Amino acid sequence: MKNQFIKDILKQYERKRDHNKQTKENRLQEVYQKVPEIKKIDEEIKKTALSLSRILINEPNNPETVLLELKTILEKLKQEKAILLTENNIPLEYLQDQFHCSQCKDTGFSASGDKCTCFKQQLINYTYSMSNLTKSLEKENFHTFNIDLFTEESFEGQQQSPRENMLHILNTCEGFVFNFDKDNEENLLFYGATGLGKTFLANCIAKALLDKGKMVVYQTAFKILEILEDLRFHNANDKEKVHLLFEADLLIIDDLGTEMTNTFTNSELFNIINSRLLANKKTLISTNLTPKEVIDRYDDRISSRLFSRYTILKFYGKDLRWE
Repeated sequence: MKNQFIKDILKQYERKRDHNKQTKENRLQEVYQKVPEIKKIDEEIKKTALSLSRILINEPNNPETVLLELKTILEKLKQEKAILLTENNIPLEYLQDQFHCSQCKDTGFSASGDKCTCFKQQLINYTYSMSNLTKSLEKENFHTFNIDLFTEESFEGQQQSPRENMLHILNTCEGFVFNFDKDNEENLLFYGATGLGKTFLANCIAKALLDKGKMVVYQTAFKILEILEDLRFHNANDKEKVHLLFEADLLIIDDLGTEMTNTFTNSELFNIINSRLLANKKTLISTNLTPKEVIDRYDDRISSRLFSRYTILKFYGKDLRWE
């Protein structure tokens, strides 16, 4: 699916170049109509370049003389053209290509073959739009995370204070982003009551990875199963959303446990989790369920993979929504 995004972006570049070519031709015809002498000069420039090119081919022993003659004639014609443009209040750049990006000339790539900064930005914008997170990430990211919301006072039954625990979680999340491209098979499972920062931290990770040009898809477990059910029973041809669940660089499954649980949902959920593990695609799951509730609710195949292949992070403390 990411390859399809890239193809779409390249098509946009192609449309930009075609549009530039057409508008340039329209401007040229406009100038020709206003100043017919310029058209004659352009025709003369083409004829001169063509004839001198032929001379250069036929007289390979004296290339310096031919090149000097070419330069002299063409420079004179260009000067005459520039004078006519100025006399008629036409900017010199009016007949030049007007690219959206002057660095890559709307190709998406630099002269060295690397992706241009505009290409990278388009890829980031594209993945933002597909992530289902655009509005949330404006407010919820590592830069706006406030550790002072978490108390240093001890919390019932826990060795670390909520702040110490959150510092550990924050460090793990930042490490997850930093080492994302490494083949470390790291996945994350957030669990704890509502209002403790699970979704906020998930959004922090999403924002950081999207800014790196990664494809991040965020959906609730309920919505994911709804998408899969629709594909299976109603709209078998609409596979794009399902492909994203398997092919995204990071899949965030929020609110695991809010979906209806039955044989179908268990099977589909296992298929996503297991397929992404086999493909070394990383996943972040957030749930209000305790580990025991996860084991009781889902079959052994799902729970065994979650607790053996995921880094488990427990959130506890006061409900931050009240704070």
